[in-house]
Amino acid sequence: MADPGLVIAGPTASGKTALSIRVAKQLDGEIVSVDSRQVYKGMDIGTAKATPGERRSVPHHGLDLVDPDERYSAGRFAREARGWIEGIRGRGRIPVLAGGTGFFLRALLQPLFREPDLDPERRERLRRYLESCPDHVLRRWLVGLDPVSAQRLAEGGGRQRVLRALEIVLLTGRPLHWWHSAAPPDQPPLDAVVFVLDLPRQLLYDRINRRVHIMMEMGLVDEVRSLLRQGYRPDDPGMSATGYPEVVAYLDGRLELDQVVDRIKRATRRYARRQLTWFRNQLPPGATWVDATLPLDEMTNQVVRQWQSES
Repeated sequence: MADPGLVIAGPTASGKTALSIRVAKQLDGEIVSVDSRQVYKGMDIGTAKATPGERRSVPHHGLDLVDPDERYSAGRFAREARGWIEGIRGRGRIPVLAGGTGFFLRALLQPLFREPDLDPERRERLRRYLESCPDHVLRRWLVGLDPVSAQRLAEGGGRQRVLRALEIVLLTGRPLHWWHSAAPPDQPPLDAVVFVLDLPRQLLYDRINRRVHIMMEMGLVDEVRSLLRQGYRPDDPGMSATGYPEVVAYLDGRLELDQVVDRIKRATRRYARRQLTWFRNQLPPGATWVDATLPLDEMTNQVVRQWQSES
């Protein structure tokens, strides 16, 4: 892909949605969501999806793709996102990639290895067995089979990423890091001009805390209750998103509502710290850090001017 895309990344609650919409409007662009939780249908409040009005104002891609009980991998995202990006360019518009899921972004900017051929039946049997195992057992196995992945996922890796690493090493005999270094990439890297929103830590935490209260006021509890009534389970892939396990615990009578709010705030702050660590260490050279305390118009002008000068 010769023409560059524009990436607006940053930790949760840093203002990516508002900035990406404003930039897309100014550049006649369309937005591609880079968020591993916003792909799930029915999970709108807890994942802070763009509102229906915002989606009407600018076309969005990458939202509401699968049900909460389905897995959606970074590899699948990369394949589908490339299709969306080609379509946007074919319409003569600019792809604006916005989100904070690092491994989704890396799948485009630093493509994943070409996956070896795996027997679908063996893979499904292994997946069913692994999914029946508790987290501590899976992580203990990963330490023994792939200590590099185990260390990398010790703080920032959810259950699905642990399952993925175990699946690869058990079915191929090679750990995940070997495939990343030895196997050819599945696709060429996406050329992009990358911006990262940056906020003082305490201000970011204040925004996170306010967002949690807003989510509760908007009806997060009712959203989770509705998903459970539809038959989705607390251990489904989508339901592990921050906020959903905490509300499930409240609905089960294991937590009081004020405890739920406090736990969601703390979990979201931890997640934001992991995101910032990833952005500082994993993004390709040349990413521009944008002062997210600036007025929205100033940030928009900065991003648009720089993108126009580099594209």
